[in-house]
Amino acid sequence: METLNGQNANVVIVIPAYNEASVISSVIESTINHGYSSIIVVDDGSTDQTSQMAVQSGAIVVTHRINRGKGAATKTGLEAARLLSSAIVVTMDADGQHHPQDIDALIAPLKLNLCDVTLGTRPKNTAAMPVTRILSNHIANFVTWTFFGLYVQDSQSGFRAYTNKALRLISTSADAYDYESEVIREIRRHRLIYKEVPIGVHYTDYSMSKPTRQDFSNGLKTLYKIIWKVISF
Repeated sequence: METLNGQNANVVIVIPAYNEASVISSVIESTINHGYSSIIVVDDGSTDQTSQMAVQSGAIVVTHRINRGKGAATKTGLEAARLLSSAIVVTMDADGQHHPQDIDALIAPLKLNLCDVTLGTRPKNTAAMPVTRILSNHIANFVTWTFFGLYVQDSQSGFRAYTNKALRLISTSADAYDYESEVIREIRRHRLIYKEVPIGVHYTDYSMSKPTRQDFSNGLKTLYKIIWKVISF
């Protein structure tokens, strides 16, 4: 595995986080152990020790004074990564559901200049995924396709990788979970080349219990926001 002194030196990992003090250290340490040491954690107004734990684990921490939403935190992290002159930026969730070993597969097509964006695609109908989560994902995929004109297998996955070119072109207004769908719109609008990459996922009681996760109610909110933005455009 290459380290920061090798080919991964220009790869930055962005992790938006909100009240993830109990798991953020393990996420960061696992990512570092897989050869990716340039990590930006965006603490989105946490009321726990997320920032302190992230700093102690070796991440760069950018802090929002208030909770602004996952989309806003992701955008802050992407901008910070651009300031570091990174060639490739990977976004991943802070709750431990994403596997750092999948980063290699996500960035490989970008390193080979085969595409501008890679989208991590979670396995369908996994036994560990609640029915409401499966349903909300299917609805989000359909709505994203209907209103933004591009069908992808997992429009709500936060495990993605971008080239600098893609980050310069992608412009979104969403601050919450509808951010993921707006990125799909931008891929189509700018005719960016994308590739869907299968990824693993690890659902735990912790990751599924947090109220801010993309559950069915949040899925409906995302649906409403997408439709409203389209008809208001």
